[in-house]
Amino acid sequence: MSGERLDAEWVRGWCQRTDSAVRTLTSSFLRTHGFPPGENVVAPATEQSHRATDALVDMTPIPSDLTTLYWVIREVSLPDVGNGYFIHSASMVATHFQQYGSVRIDDEPSSLVFASDGGGRSFAVTGSGRVWRSTTASWFHDFEADSASIQEFLEHIGRRAAGQD
Repeated sequence: MSGERLDAEWVRGWCQRTDSAVRTLTSSFLRTHGFPPGENVVAPATEQSHRATDALVDMTPIPSDLTTLYWVIREVSLPDVGNGYFIHSASMVATHFQQYGSVRIDDEPSSLVFASDGGGRSFAVTGSGRVWRSTTASWFHDFEADSASIQEFLEHIGRRAAGQD
């Protein structure tokens, strides 16, 4: 997978598969867990989110796969999948970049935090396209390799949503 570009049609398919898996998960959530599910959403991109993506691209160099992702998805909120997964909107990523800058990960080029989990750990994508996860609930501590690409990151979330991981 490494070296291949993220395909917008693949992302659209991921959205449909993940949305379906989440509907199945949440249909039995109350019976299984004893409390109702949170709001689990895979929100499609809008004209406003496209403008936010363009503004983020103008602000800082971002990997093309992140641009592709944001051209299809506005944001993702899956609090009931695993420990929770949240892909932040392009406007939130831009705000965080303005406040905190890029994160330093080894010798990788510019790294942007674009997602988090329910435990407060951050996910950053580097100029090489690799996805890294913070080892603590902080932007300023160590990051460890999580996925070789955004596609692999999304595949993992999709498997978790479907109960296969």
